[in-house]
Amino acid sequence: MLPNREGQRVPNVTFHTRQDNQWVDITTEELFGEKTIVVFSLPGAFTPTCSSTHLPGYNELAKVFKANGVHDIVCMSVNDTFVMNEWAKDQEADNVTLIPDGNGEFTEGMGLLVDKQDLGFGKRSWRYSMLVRDGLIEKMFIEPEEPGDPFVVSDAETMLSYVNAQAQKPKLVSLFAKVGCPFCARAKAMLQDHGMDYEEIVLGRDVTTRSVRAMTGAATVPQVFIDGKLVGGSEELATYLGAV
Repeated sequence: MLPNREGQRVPNVTFHTRQDNQWVDITTEELFGEKTIVVFSLPGAFTPTCSSTHLPGYNELAKVFKANGVHDIVCMSVNDTFVMNEWAKDQEADNVTLIPDGNGEFTEGMGLLVDKQDLGFGKRSWRYSMLVRDGLIEKMFIEPEEPGDPFVVSDAETMLSYVNAQAQKPKLVSLFAKVGCPFCARAKAMLQDHGMDYEEIVLGRDVTTRSVRAMTGAATVPQVFIDGKLVGGSEELATYLGAV
């Protein structure tokens, strides 16, 4: 049975990271001391669930966590620092601190280092999340011991509900735009002025005009979606923002 270490201190280890082409060692005390930290640990960088859901979920909700007293969000994996750095770039995970547990020392100290030799992974971390206050583990969400790679309790929304069940989640905003479009620039400026993060999908690079037309019924950009609903162009966005 996988151990739950609630009420115990995090393992005392030193993480070897690479920053600005220099080796930088980060101790457990530096990472967790006198801070409230959310940690989520996963089997590996660039793997499907980790890339499609686990890391993006925490990255999207990072500002909400921080507004509710969390100083930082740490993603831990038994990967080396070069892999973790490239994954952070690929995921554009600017709101999360990715920490390489390259030797598996932290994960082993947590009792959650598992054998994934059947996948050619060697020793990796079991998937879990935890809330740590000043180095003391307050709460853990450990995925059930089932075959495969279960992902049901260590997600960002479960952790946020524990931190503050009433926390207001950000709206999910997607904006179809094209380079040099002044109306797109206006729409982006309005969203920024309202503190709304958005995903920009660029016409000709990420999507075709035909796709935009199929999804929105319009051939012009910008086209803005908020929480899965089409708002429209810059004028419609101005009306929407004026009403909220």
